[in-house]
Amino acid sequence: MTQTPDPSPRKFNEEFRQSFRDLILWRRDVRRFRRDPIDPLLMDSLLELASHAPSVGHCQPWRFVLVESTDRREEVKSSFARANARALENYCGEPRAHYARLKLEGLDNAPVHVAVFADEAAEEGSGLGRHTMPETLRYSVVAAIQTLWLAARAEGLGLGWVSILEPDIIHRVLEVPQTWSLVAYLCIGWPVEEHLDPELDRHRWQQRLDVARMIFKR
Repeated sequence: MTQTPDPSPRKFNEEFRQSFRDLILWRRDVRRFRRDPIDPLLMDSLLELASHAPSVGHCQPWRFVLVESTDRREEVKSSFARANARALENYCGEPRAHYARLKLEGLDNAPVHVAVFADEAAEEGSGLGRHTMPETLRYSVVAAIQTLWLAARAEGLGLGWVSILEPDIIHRVLEVPQTWSLVAYLCIGWPVEEHLDPELDRHRWQQRLDVARMIFKR
């Protein structure tokens, strides 16, 4: 049962702020999972918390599809294989060999698969904020995904975002409404290993950039 929060304003102390920083720094895109199951009540709790993310016009456009069918999961894996083979063709020489060595998904072992869609026809919020920037509807879904990611990490779970897929195929396989657009396919489970550095940094695909390069003043 969801607890009703204390309505009094929160005052977060230094210990909490440091723990929150640690949580963000330890949030990893996980690809290696143990097959141990996740308590369905825990997943329900995580998805409920994710639903408190901010959304444009408070339209709450996220739609979470728990992919439990073995046959559907196999079709998702086949879609990844095809998309990944096409992506490999974009590289030559050592970058191609490097790409081929990377582990880019955890579809085989992750006990929970969640496809996250944006309901482009969501009537909630009466279109507020979406007339000038309609893309904010999908941005709202991304905010829910990030919230889920941090909530999962706080429980010791890992989450991996699989983006090398064929959206049209996933849409058909999962039999969702035409007005839903795929934003993410997530693998969730208990990680095999823990690393502070991102996998693509650790395997020398892309190092972290200095934040100063990404801050501009006008």
